[in-house]
Amino acid sequence: METIDQAKLKNTRKLIISLSVVIPIAVAILFKVKIGGIDLSFLPAIYAGINALTAVFLISALVAIKNKNMELHRALIRIALGLSVVFLLLYVAYHMISDSTLYGDSNGSGSLDILEKAKIGAMAYFYYTLLISHILLSIAVIPLVLFTYLFAWQGDFVKHKKWTRFSFPIWLYVAVSGVIVYFMISPYYV
Repeated sequence: METIDQAKLKNTRKLIISLSVVIPIAVAILFKVKIGGIDLSFLPAIYAGINALTAVFLISALVAIKNKNMELHRALIRIALGLSVVFLLLYVAYHMISDSTLYGDSNGSGSLDILEKAKIGAMAYFYYTLLISHILLSIAVIPLVLFTYLFAWQGDFVKHKKWTRFSFPIWLYVAVSGVIVYFMISPYYV
């Protein structure tokens, strides 16, 4: 538990709110930046693996706190936070280099012909529902996780526990759905 003076606490809250706004905007802007001549086609498998590891660390952190091992819980959450930051950096780097891949575009044309549409059928609805929920919740999880972490850092475990009820399942969903999205889209990478 760390004691934080009120000015530092107010600045930390402002920083969390700023990051929660700036990160999604920066990601959206950087998606439009395209840098040529670099091959980062290996990154999606890596950042999907990072998402999988994040999920493992989150579940392990839950088990640790259920077993009243606060030190292990704290360490595992810090690793999960670090992995999430690395994921974000690699994800943005990949999308600054590569065009987005269209689900079902097996010939790499950038659009779906009638045969490709028929082949993916209703799976496209599942894929895009999963993808959209993953993206929207990845935006929402930023302030949820950071405030949840802040409350623990302050030693306000009542608020920490209340916020964890929302932040943990959303963070876990974002991590797991990221892996599923990768496995669904990876056959269509050019």
